[in-house]
Amino acid sequence: MDNAISTRGKRTRLSPDVRRSQIIDAAAQVTLEQGHLPLPVERLAEYANVSKALVYAYFPTQYDLANAVLERRFAALAVAGIDAASLASPLKAAALETARIYFEDVAAHGPLIHVILRDHFMLGRLDPGLAAMRDRIVRNLARAARRSLRLTARETVAATNMIITIPEQAGRLAYAGEMEPVRARDLCAQLIESSVAALTPREA
Repeated sequence: MDNAISTRGKRTRLSPDVRRSQIIDAAAQVTLEQGHLPLPVERLAEYANVSKALVYAYFPTQYDLANAVLERRFAALAVAGIDAASLASPLKAAALETARIYFEDVAAHGPLIHVILRDHFMLGRLDPGLAAMRDRIVRNLARAARRSLRLTARETVAATNMIITIPEQAGRLAYAGEMEPVRARDLCAQLIESSVAALTPREA
């Protein structure tokens, strides 16, 4: 019935916000199933139960759609306090809390952030505000790592990327049902602690 809700003979059409949300939901699902971008519009429209024309009406380009999916996840991370977590002190506390927040998001919603950020399709097309948030979090952790671990700039980048990878992979295991969420979360924390300890100068 064209996504309309019938109540006692009256047809109530879904609001634009609900339609938009449905399309974003479908895009997230197809992105996780496919594992890369761009998305087949026919499949996307089918999942959202809308027409292809309506998909294009809300999201003229696939870049707009991918950014909308990413924006939803970044907004959830912001609400969860990831900015404050990345500024915590000492480094171990910042790494653990930032990792926990990111792990929880991946475990619940899948590796959407990773898929979109790493896909070459989005190269140069990432929303500037989203890119700024990503860079801010990474920069906060990198600065803390360089201060605490006395690493070179190149070593700092490598260590930060390693720390980010841990909650990503642990969250994937939980999302896929390959590991119990509690066990995956504990493993994530243990690996973060071990990584920071291994990189910490002995005299410290």
